[in-house]
Amino acid sequence: MLEKLRALEADYEKVSRQLGDPQVVASRDRYRELAKTYSELRPLIEKFREYRRALREVEDLREMAGAEADVELAELAKAEMTMLEARIAEQKEELRILLLPRDPNDEKNAILEIRAGTGGAEASLFAQEMFRMYGRYAESHGWRVEILAAHATDAGGMKEVSATIEGKQVYGRLKFESGVHRVQRVPQTETQGRVHTSAVTVAVLPEADHVDVEIQPKDLRWDTYCSSGPGGQSVNTTYSAVRITHIPTGEVVTCQDEKSQLKNKNKALKVLRSRLYERALRERHDEVAATRRALVGTGDRSEKIRTYNFPQNRITDHRVGVTLHRLEAVLGGALDDLLEPLIAFDQAEALKAQKIA
Repeated sequence: MLEKLRALEADYEKVSRQLGDPQVVASRDRYRELAKTYSELRPLIEKFREYRRALREVEDLREMAGAEADVELAELAKAEMTMLEARIAEQKEELRILLLPRDPNDEKNAILEIRAGTGGAEASLFAQEMFRMYGRYAESHGWRVEILAAHATDAGGMKEVSATIEGKQVYGRLKFESGVHRVQRVPQTETQGRVHTSAVTVAVLPEADHVDVEIQPKDLRWDTYCSSGPGGQSVNTTYSAVRITHIPTGEVVTCQDEKSQLKNKNKALKVLRSRLYERALRERHDEVAATRRALVGTGDRSEKIRTYNFPQNRITDHRVGVTLHRLEAVLGGALDDLLEPLIAFDQAEALKAQKIA
C-alpha cells in the first residue's frame, strides 16, 4: 500500500507542477483534465501525508518513552502514543478505502424512476410519498430535482414519476435504492383496520452523456399525442407529449411534463440514453453484478430490498439487516442511516476482493 501511495504522491506533485505551466494553462482541455486529476488525488494525498506525520510522531514518542528518566513524563508519552496508534489504524483503513478503484458513474447525476406496483391506489399514494422523500433528501444535500414525466392519479398519488437529480455524487449515494420497496399500513379507505401490503419499484440510473451512448436516429420511433392528467382528461389541445421507442431494445420512454414538444423530446432522450447506458453496463460487468448480488442486491426492480411498516414505526433494509424505528424521519428525507451501511458494506467487500494491505 505504501509503495502505491508514494507513486500516487509523485503523480500528484507532477500534476501540481504542470498546472502552473503557461502552456498547459493556455490549453483549456488539457488544463481541465489535469485539474480534475488533481482534485481526485488531493483527498488521498492529504490523508497519506497526515498518516505519515502520525507515524513519525509515534516514533518520536516511542523514543521519548524509552529514554525519559522522569517516570511521569514517560507514562504520558506512552498514553499519547496509544491514542495516536489507534488513530493511525483508522487512517490506514481510510487510505485503503480511498485506494479502491472508483466507479466513474458515482460522480454522475442520476435518473430516478418510481412506479406504483401491487396495491392499487395505496401503492400510488406511497409512490408519491417516496418521491417526496427523495426530493427532501436531495434538498438536504443541495441537489437539484427536475421532473421529467409524471402520471398522477385521482386519489392524489402517482402511478409513475421520473426525474433527474443533479449534484455532487448523486448516483454514488443513491445507486443502492433500486429495487422493490414494500409498505405495510392501514389504508385510509380500510374500515376494519386491516393492514395492507403494497409495493413500489424504484430504479436509479446514472445519467448518460452523449459520449456514453450513441443512438442512431433510424433506431427511434417517435409518437406524439395530447398530454393528459389524472383520470385521463386532456390538459392541453396540442400534441406536445411524446413517446419514444428504441426499436433494437424495445425500450419505451414517454414525457409530457413540458408544454413544448421539443423540450419533452429532449427529456425523453435523456431518460432513454440513461436506460441504454445502464443496460450496457449490466451486460459488460456480469461478474461485478454477480458480486453485488451477494452484497447489496442486483438493483433489479423485482428484488424486495426494504419494508416500511407503519403500525410498528419500523423500516428494515433486508440486504444488510438494518432496522430503524423512526419512519416519519426517514420519509422526511433522513436517509443517511440507511444508505451509509450499504455503502460501507459495499466498500468492505471491495476491499476483500482487492486485498489491499
